[in-house]
Amino acid sequence: MQAKLQEQLSPAQAEAILEQLPERIRQALLERASEIEYPIEAVVEMAIASFLDSEALGFADCQPGRSQ
Repeated sequence: MQAKLQEQLSPAQAEAILEQLPERIRQALLERASEIEYPIEAVVEMAIASFLDSEALGFADCQPGRSQ
């Protein structure tokens, strides 16, 4: 049986990742999620993606209400 690929982190998966991070990094991600009004799982994904690929959707792209 082939496992189904999951395209996005679940809230529980994001929390499990956050629990393993140093407090200052966890706090920074939670603050950023609150600031841009995005779910924490999306912010964790963006942080990982921007680390792995400089052209990935990042925090600069997620500033609601700000024009480019």
